Amino acid sequence: MHRPIDGPGHGGGGFDGEGDGAGHGPVPPPCRPHPAPGDPSGPRRGAPAPRPGTPATLPAGSWDGAHDAPDPGRVDPRVLGALLARHGWRRRGGAAGRYSRWTPPGTGTGTSLLVPESRAFPDCEDLLGEALAALAHSATPSAREILTGLAVPGDEIRWWRDVPPGPAGTVPWTAREQLGSAARQLLLAGALAVRGRAGYYGARHRRPARASLEGVLVGASPDGRGLTAFLPVEPGRPIAVRLHHALHAAREAVDYRRATGGTEAFDAAVGAGVSRELTEALVALVRGTEGARVALEWAPTAGPPEGCAARPEPVEFSPGDLPALREASARYRTGEPSVPVRLTGAVVRMRRSGPRGAGTVRLRVLGGAEVPHVRVTLDEEAYRTAGHAHLVGLPIRVSGRLESRGGFRRLTDASEVVPVQVDETERDRLMKALHENLDFFEEACGPED
Repeated sequence: MHRPIDGPGHGGGGFDGEGDGAGHGPVPPPCRPHPAPGDPSGPRRGAPAPRPGTPATLPAGSWDGAHDAPDPGRVDPRVLGALLARHGWRRRGGAAGRYSRWTPPGTGTGTSLLVPESRAFPDCEDLLGEALAALAHSATPSAREILTGLAVPGDEIRWWRDVPPGPAGTVPWTAREQLGSAARQLLLAGALAVRGRAGYYGARHRRPARASLEGVLVGASPDGRGLTAFLPVEPGRPIAVRLHHALHAAREAVDYRRATGGTEAFDAAVGAGVSRELTEALVALVRGTEGARVALEWAPTAGPPEGCAARPEPVEFSPGDLPALREASARYRTGEPSVPVRLTGAVVRMRRSGPRGAGTVRLRVLGGAEVPHVRVTLDEEAYRTAGHAHLVGLPIRVSGRLESRGGFRRLTDASEVVPVQVDETERDRLMKALHENLDFFEEACGPED
């Protein structure tokens, strides 16, 4: 009786639309995993991203072939040296002023690298080519991340979770999945905060926030306890900066709550980017562990952003922080006010209990609000106006308040419902959707049995 106008591919979740990542449905991963270079089955640069639901993990193993290493003619040796130092490689001397020798972390066993000090010497490119080829064939886990950092210059965000080991000291598969899910939620929270400050976003801004994360590469450590995201400086730097400030503000707010019992610090933390989405991501990161931490490393090519430490300290959270984080999450959801809007939307579903009286419509939002769909209850006259507008292929404009309850998917106090003229292309598209689903429209508008 209540089938959608726009076909079975839309509205499958009723009027709720997309999940918001905070207990209201699944959140598709906003980032894509980077493959082991040399793996012909993995996505190449320029290839489409994998389907939602692809695990954000990186297969173990070394790079299979030096031809997949970055072009030595485009590699800055100073950047390579900075990345080697970041990942624990040790500098063991070399010809002063010409090159330095680097050995792998740990015992230092394995192939050492000769890295030129600058590009001022004729053999610079040859040395870089040999160093990159050695990294491409290296079994050292950090070698792949160093090559990725060279190929995709950007900021790095690292997550670690201290989880109880499974059989033979391995990390259970479910724990790896929880880490990937928490990392995706945290990245999305940072991308949302770039769009504007709010204690609770719900369905707002999610489409552009996910789009801003399409270039992010994610890889897991071999032991399954760590995860690294590579955010290109352009356009990923604002997300990394916002997460840097938000994580430290959340840490300070949690400390204040545990020391004094007050929650007002969480209100001030909203200005730094803390939100329900971020606190829920931290809960998912810490839950089931003995502790977790997040660290940021700035791109050597761009240097640290203004107002941020050159080498930020990792931010740590423990199971003892969970009550404060959960309390803040609930506080943000109930405290976010409704938003007055005047939006334009195409009618995609109509329903009422009889041939007369008020009814409910679902609109695909075209403008006026940063949500994909809203549900609105209209009186009899406004409901008739919405139906006529849809029949002739026109959207409607309506004023009201976007309610925070339900994730900003409901418009209340609706008024001033009028059809809106659109260009012929959009009108033809709306009319085509109507004709393709005319039986759904007639059934939805008729009286209930």
